[in-house]
Amino acid sequence: MPAGEGAFGIKELTVPRPSIFELLVSLRTNPSLLPLHEMSESVEAARVPVRVRIVKYWLPVAAMLALMYYFSTDVFSAENTRSVIDKIFLRFFPHATRHNLTTLNYFVRKSAHFTEYAILGAFLFRAFRADDPAGWRLRWAIYSLLTAATWALLDEFHQTLTRTRGGSVWDSLLDSSGALFALVVIAIIRRKDIWPKTRLEES
Repeated sequence: MPAGEGAFGIKELTVPRPSIFELLVSLRTNPSLLPLHEMSESVEAARVPVRVRIVKYWLPVAAMLALMYYFSTDVFSAENTRSVIDKIFLRFFPHATRHNLTTLNYFVRKSAHFTEYAILGAFLFRAFRADDPAGWRLRWAIYSLLTAATWALLDEFHQTLTRTRGGSVWDSLLDSSGALFALVVIAIIRRKDIWPKTRLEES
């Protein structure tokens, strides 16, 4: 440490201030400092207005739910979508049988349900996470899955109130599996936050 001469002839010690690079290296090599770093990020995130956070994270969820509600009306019943799917398929396979067309229509519809609930599951996880610096929390995944499963049941119930459609518990399970699939993918992507590097090295 460099020393300086004080006003009364007493040597004063001056402590050099660490650079940004040195601080980053300290965070990298000393994991015990990371909670303090995350705490500072959480404080900064808490300063974001609530309205901004609602629009940023929950508006996509609301838009997706509204779109899914519209998809569960008579407009997108099996009879109405069959003609469109058949025309597209027959352009590539003009000699397809009625059985093939019926099977294709069923597969496309179920795949669409699975996909839209996977998107909903991802949107819900993003909304529950919000501005948290952590990449993964089990409770976010649980909340997302429960919300998607509840909406799947309500969606099937809504279809029983339409003129040409019906509800099925099995369809709600298929829908929920789409949300579960999305959450599993997120868990794989965020595996470093679930299993920190230090734990992996110890094992």
